[in-house]
Amino acid sequence: MTGAWARRKAVCLLVHCLRIAVAVLLGALPISAWAHREASGLQAPADSISIPNLSHGQMAVIANNREAILDLAARQIPTDPTMRRLEGFINLQFFDCLWGMIPGSVEDESSPFNECSHAYLAATRALLLHLQTMPGDRAPVHALIAKIEREMLDNSASLILCRYSDEPFNTAERITPRWRDIPFHLPSLMTFAGLMLLASCACIGIRQVGRPARA
Repeated sequence: MTGAWARRKAVCLLVHCLRIAVAVLLGALPISAWAHREASGLQAPADSISIPNLSHGQMAVIANNREAILDLAARQIPTDPTMRRLEGFINLQFFDCLWGMIPGSVEDESSPFNECSHAYLAATRALLLHLQTMPGDRAPVHALIAKIEREMLDNSASLILCRYSDEPFNTAERITPRWRDIPFHLPSLMTFAGLMLLASCACIGIRQVGRPARA
């Protein structure tokens, strides 16, 4: 009985997720609920951190070195409030941007996920620059900074701009994807369509398992 109840709950959850995906694809969700900038409307707290943006070309370089930067931060002892706040902002923004799994979210300026990619990558660069001011052996940090600077020079990364390149960020303000634009961006649309298909297959599979075996 417990197993059947659990299967029914799983089916309901998958169906609910499927309905949300369909609503996103059809643009049925209200704009106010999915605004790409989420802020309280009040003045930013005194302990919030302003984060300079980076150019469109720099995004790809930072994205390629993101894990190395976060690994350095994870090994940093001691930490400080600025470092922890930047790490928290990066984690939230990476989650909001669906963990960077949507094709073109970094490279494609027209992607509904490009602005939120700017946010977590700009914060990642800010974290790296902050790490060089922290106590301890800074040789690995300086080596990574030098590597990133070489890659940016090799790719003329600072010269490649987009409409979000001059937009500063703040740890008090989260940037969410432009959900309403997903039906008009083919890579995003195909990704969500694939997720819908997987959810549908999972629903069918759970229902099949839940049916009693025929004698």
